[in-house]
Amino acid sequence: MTFTLPEKASLTSGSDTWRTTAVRDVLPALTLSDGPHGIRRQRTASDRPSGSRDAPGSSASSGSPAAAGSSGSSGSPAAADSSGSPESSGSGDALGLRDSVPATCFPPAVALGSSWDPALARRVGAALAREASALGVDVVLGPGVNIKRSPLCGRNFEYFSEDPYLTGVMGAAVVTGIQSRGVGACVKHFAVNNQETDRMRVSADVDEQTLREIYLPAFERIVREARPYAVMCAYNRVNGVYAAQNRWLLTGLLRDEWGFDGLVMSDWGAVNDRVAALEAGLDLEMPPTGTDEEIVAAVRAGRLPESVLDVANARLLRLAERVRDRERHDGWDEEAHHELAREAARAGAVLLKNDGVLPLAPGPRVAVLGELARTPRYQGHGSSHVVPTRLDDALEPLRAALDAAFAPGYRLDGAPDAELAREAVETAAAAEVAVLFLGLPESAESEGFDRTSIELPAVQVELLRRVAEVCPRVVVVLSNGGLVSVAEWQEHASAVLEGWLLGQAGGSALADLLLGTHSPSGRLTETIPLRLADVPSHLHFPGSGGHVRYGEGRYVGYRHHDTLGTEVAYPFGHGLTYSRFAYSGLEVRETGTNEWAVEFTVTNTGDRFAEEVAQLYVGFAEEHPSRPRRELRGFAKVGLEPGAGERVRLTLTGRDLAQWSVADGGWRVTSGSFLVEVGASSRDIRLTAEAHTPGDGHVAELTEMSTLGEWLAHPVGGRVLRERLAAGLPDAGKTDPALLKLALGIPLIKFRTFGLGLTAQTVNDLVTAVRSERP
Repeated sequence: MTFTLPEKASLTSGSDTWRTTAVRDVLPALTLSDGPHGIRRQRTASDRPSGSRDAPGSSASSGSPAAAGSSGSSGSPAAADSSGSPESSGSGDALGLRDSVPATCFPPAVALGSSWDPALARRVGAALAREASALGVDVVLGPGVNIKRSPLCGRNFEYFSEDPYLTGVMGAAVVTGIQSRGVGACVKHFAVNNQETDRMRVSADVDEQTLREIYLPAFERIVREARPYAVMCAYNRVNGVYAAQNRWLLTGLLRDEWGFDGLVMSDWGAVNDRVAALEAGLDLEMPPTGTDEEIVAAVRAGRLPESVLDVANARLLRLAERVRDRERHDGWDEEAHHELAREAARAGAVLLKNDGVLPLAPGPRVAVLGELARTPRYQGHGSSHVVPTRLDDALEPLRAALDAAFAPGYRLDGAPDAELAREAVETAAAAEVAVLFLGLPESAESEGFDRTSIELPAVQVELLRRVAEVCPRVVVVLSNGGLVSVAEWQEHASAVLEGWLLGQAGGSALADLLLGTHSPSGRLTETIPLRLADVPSHLHFPGSGGHVRYGEGRYVGYRHHDTLGTEVAYPFGHGLTYSRFAYSGLEVRETGTNEWAVEFTVTNTGDRFAEEVAQLYVGFAEEHPSRPRRELRGFAKVGLEPGAGERVRLTLTGRDLAQWSVADGGWRVTSGSFLVEVGASSRDIRLTAEAHTPGDGHVAELTEMSTLGEWLAHPVGGRVLRERLAAGLPDAGKTDPALLKLALGIPLIKFRTFGLGLTAQTVNDLVTAVRSERP
């Protein structure tokens, strides 16, 4: 079927906020929906039958505890992925943020990532696809795999980690799960979208090596391994060029280098120049801006080859073909999906500290304190806001198991309330253990703006201090999408359970962990610093004047802290359980050129079943660091009965040791020794072995501007140069050592003025000789 030019142009933008454009009987409109932790399909008239039940958290449920705990503000700066054209309901909520069809709200990526469990992530992805299919959705806009460069990023609850390896593995698992049922996944936001401040204009200024080693690897892994059907470009500029118009990013890197064969769509409202975006490799503008005629005019004027339109159209057709045979369902098992959400929530909570007070046991008098115990915060605000099918709180199951007293203690809006605080302190004074739920209000973190602090609300910290004065043992349970500082108050707590945002089943999941029905198994995917000023991006975030400079380079998160040995509150990878684990028997075997098999045994030395996350790092112990001290390169989550052990097998390759060479434009492995480190966190290394790599055999090209030291170190250049120096300078070996050290840093061509017989012609002859003998 041949399309007309106007039809071709129309296919490069949506038909409305959530659908692509259909053309005759050839191409149907595809329905897109926000994710990434639940399907947020906007309601239509057909979704509102008379007498229908509204789910908790929906706009009609304003009297529910769920609604009381959310901001629900129509003036929110968040704007769904993002500010679509207001063509819909006339409610002031064109994007359906507060009126979407109920769906399972799984734990957001901040919690799912903390599970360190790719198999679980795949199951969650498959469940998302089942619900997407039942709701008529062809493509889920997720997962989000941007790096947590700063804890202040307002959207960190949607992202997995500060580490690109972990992010890539977990993101690939979600994509694989979604697409296992024929629904498309759209990985976002490509690329370097690490803040909300000025996100639609800011230029993320990042050096090439940092881009390649920190901010692009997760996307690369997902593209190569999971083959997503779609990628969403970011709003921001990358080194001055808008992502939607960045040909190097969308074509040179994504397609030509990584082999991506899917569709690239814009974030909602990210296109500034339709023609430039198409030329760069953007296939679909979402939502429509009514500018299709610009494309037609550009083709007719010869400014845009019609073949560019044909390629973009072909990619949309390929996407339609891929999702055509997706599984079709009328519904899903709500109870089963709720239980999966509960399992994922349990797996993502991280036990930071425990002096033995947990798990709670019947007998001691218990006080449950904090409004968040009965009014849970379970997701962030913005385009990912899901209306849940049901909502669990932690208070009900804790009361049922412990016959505990309750007092709310504070207001969710942070306003002081002396009466609530007094009641909570009196309740705590009558108890032997106080379980105090603390956290951030929804208004503190959202898509659309960044946080300004990592502190808990002052009224909550003060309540903790007062409770600790009257109750001997205090357990703090946290609810927050971005990390919070613990250094200034954790001395008042006997245990700290980081509950993140855990989705609709988070309340019952927290009760499971507090009561010991399950042992905590989550691990930190980001370092908790002692203070905000210790974060490596602190002096650069969020930038000014339309630019944000990534001045910390590759030293993001634990790469910075572990390289410098700075003290942190809790390190990357940390997390406690109700059992203990021993590591033994590390073996590192070379299985090929730059390939190693790493094996070790993990044994449960405690008295109950629990799960351990064994982490594999490659380390470089350099006196003067030229790269991060250690980097995560593998992990395994192992569940063991008491006394049982399991042999863990992981692999390392040359890519795991490689650094990006800007000079060579590629990955390079330098010969030498490195450390294989296995442990329970980046600061809890249990086993270490030394290994050696022969390198990748790459020999740098010498030029006239290469230094004397580089020439002498070169396998061919060193010999050729020494022969020339020996012939012309028989006493060169008697050169003063200090003078020689000075000379090693001088480009060879500069010696033409030093009377050493190295003329410009001689240097040119040396360069030619080396190139002719290059190994």
